[in-house]
Amino acid sequence: MSNQYESVQLASLYPDAFHVAAPVAPVGREVWQRQPGVFIRKGGPQAEVASSTESTPAAIVSRELVAGQFGLVPRWVKSASDAKLRSSKLVNARNETITTSNNFRDAWLGGQRCIVPMMAFVEDDWRSGKAVPTRIARVDGKPMGVAGLWESWTGAAGDVIVSYTLLTVSANSHALMHRYQQPGSEKRMVVILNEGSVDAWLSARPEKAREFMRAYPANWLTANPIEKKR
Repeated sequence: MSNQYESVQLASLYPDAFHVAAPVAPVGREVWQRQPGVFIRKGGPQAEVASSTESTPAAIVSRELVAGQFGLVPRWVKSASDAKLRSSKLVNARNETITTSNNFRDAWLGGQRCIVPMMAFVEDDWRSGKAVPTRIARVDGKPMGVAGLWESWTGAAGDVIVSYTLLTVSANSHALMHRYQQPGSEKRMVVILNEGSVDAWLSARPEKAREFMRAYPANWLTANPIEKKR
């Protein structure tokens, strides 16, 4: 399960890589389940598209950067305490079950797809017999946009929790990702989108959007153990 990732810290990378303005409030470098992060969703009529250039390609769908909690809270959850309990376990959504899972079906069918900007995600390498946290990033060092779903939950008292989850696909036969996560478990990896498919992912019909959920090429990724602070 991918429950930790490294957020994008350099403000200029948001307009450069994702065509949105940088977050107003700073995002923590390491984002864990139930911690605050940001995601990008298709914008409404008033949403602006940010660009580092003077003109923005007309093909770019309007996008907005939204602050939210990492770990989805389904809209049918009854209480804030239940939301807290469930969201810790809903940081990932399996692509195979998004149309049947009560946790994610409404967000998927409602077209509530998003992109989570990150520099890397963290997985444990168990090949030595001990968990070795490993940073997995793009070989070129550029930020990655990971496919996700978002939801907005409103409690009986009017409190609102905006949240998101990362979509995953099987990585059992992936040349890199099959090394990670618990021994004997099914290997999974987050869905990393190619730059050219971002707008289509945000705007496609649900049945078409499934085509974007595939494993990212192993030779485009690099993995390095995280050195522990002394």
